[in-house]
Amino acid sequence: MRRTERYRLFIDYFSEHQPVAETELTYENPYQLLVAVILSAQCTDKRVNLTTPALFDRFPTPYDLANSHFEELQPFLRSISYPNNKTRHLLGMAKMLTEEFGGEVPEDAALLQKLPGVGRKTANVIASVIYNQPKMAVDTHVFRVSKRLGLVDQKLKTPLEVEKQLMRHIPETYVAVAHHWLILHGRYTCLARRPKCEVCPLTHFCRYYEKHGAGGII
Repeated sequence: MRRTERYRLFIDYFSEHQPVAETELTYENPYQLLVAVILSAQCTDKRVNLTTPALFDRFPTPYDLANSHFEELQPFLRSISYPNNKTRHLLGMAKMLTEEFGGEVPEDAALLQKLPGVGRKTANVIASVIYNQPKMAVDTHVFRVSKRLGLVDQKLKTPLEVEKQLMRHIPETYVAVAHHWLILHGRYTCLARRPKCEVCPLTHFCRYYEKHGAGGII
């Protein structure tokens, strides 16, 4: 099957069955989403959502966070992966956000990446979710699922390579929602160790299923 056909079937299926797909992180404003995405690195959204209510209650604005210190903030993050590093990242992010951006989360992905704890993936999430820009954030789910479905070359080694190939083939109007389609499919169906091929609705065009059948490991 040609790759263009896989993309067509991918977009057609989710456009019909899941036209609305959004982040599962809980947030009320750009600052809260930025904090949540930083915390979500190598951590589940569910765990982040359990952590952020108390965090945002104590630090409702970036100014409150910028005026905090390690010993005060770190206890809020003890259940999060890499709490010490993320404590430093949040403090540094808040300080730069207030001092250089007036407390406003910038729209530009390049400016976002200047903030401590913000890499390309996080910047693309913010630009896409908050500012509706056609950005493709490639996390482990997007990386895995796009390869298994045959949307990108198997030989690609980095998230940036996968991002560029996805961006070349997905129409701009679908980029933001396609990011969530891939994440949610990877989170609930196309699992890393044991993909649920027996209940997956995409096997008719999935490259992994064509090669391995149901229940394999890749």
